[in-house]
Amino acid sequence: MKAKESAFAEILRIAFEIITAPADSFKSMPKTGGFLEPVAFAAVMGLVASIISSIWNFLGIGYYGGVSPGFLAILLSIVYMPLVFVLSSFIIAAVVFLVWKKLGSRKNYETAYRSVAYLMAILPVMTVLWAIPYAGKILIFATATYYIFIVSTEIHNIIARKALKVFGIIALVILLPLLYYELDMRNKYATTEQVRKAAEETAQQYQQHLDDVRARAEGAKK
Repeated sequence: MKAKESAFAEILRIAFEIITAPADSFKSMPKTGGFLEPVAFAAVMGLVASIISSIWNFLGIGYYGGVSPGFLAILLSIVYMPLVFVLSSFIIAAVVFLVWKKLGSRKNYETAYRSVAYLMAILPVMTVLWAIPYAGKILIFATATYYIFIVSTEIHNIIARKALKVFGIIALVILLPLLYYELDMRNKYATTEQVRKAAEETAQQYQQHLDDVRARAEGAKK
């Protein structure tokens, strides 16, 4: 148990160092060593992010504050979401690996995967920011672009201007449709709420009218 606890604490320590000092952390990151450690790191970061998003859902806070799911659904999401993040990390690493290769990187896929897996240190931070309407999405993509820029220059030795340009464009291509979608969904939600409130007010007025008519009829009988 102590070994597991110390391993978990070590992952959290590494994540904190990556968040606070990304350049030094990625510069000293082992480029080889297998997939076990980065997979474990990605899984823990996915777990932390899942817990944060579940708390937002349970409390009805920010962007996550829609219809609150049941306790079992929250528990299941905490269990399976880390697996989803781990699987996603391999796919994202494959895509980014091709981009890095196009930009001149000579590193292999293992190094690319380790880069992406340890980049997931910012995943909990991004989960917190996701709850903030509009500005949260901008901060997320600005943060992600900054950290992947650091990885590109410190690990893959890509020219800074080239890395910033390419990943900045990619971030904008993904961000703009997300902002449009959120704006559209919030407008629809606001319209739905307005209709519901108007219907409730009409129902209350109708019920009040019925009560008045009933009261007058009872008074006439007396």
